[in-house]
Amino acid sequence: MDNPIRLLLVEDEPTALAALRKFFNSIGFQVDCARELEEAEALIATTDYDVVIADLRLTWSYAVEGLEILRFIRQNSRHTHVIILSAHATPDIRDSADALGADAFIAKPTPLPQIAEAVSRVLGRAL
Repeated sequence: MDNPIRLLLVEDEPTALAALRKFFNSIGFQVDCARELEEAEALIATTDYDVVIADLRLTWSYAVEGLEILRFIRQNSRHTHVIILSAHATPDIRDSADALGADAFIAKPTPLPQIAEAVSRVLGRAL
């Protein structure tokens, strides 16, 4: 049997995080969750993830922690695929995510099966 896909979800909104976790667990992923930048960085530093799905903003400020997570991954775990989720995407932020090496950028809200399709695309295999 194949090893489960290791997924880190980085989302500060509890309802969204719970829905993502339940969905990806139900299709066989091994899921870890983080609700803030420092927690995500600690998990990434100690765990080999196949995919990270990170919300762009993890606070109520205008900070874009998702891009910081992306930068951290590219410096420490280059093989990990990264999908950024955002309800607040601007063309400049999308360009920054592309420049930092995001594998996909998804507007919120997006149905969970469509997020899974994006994961499938970046992994290059069916789920």
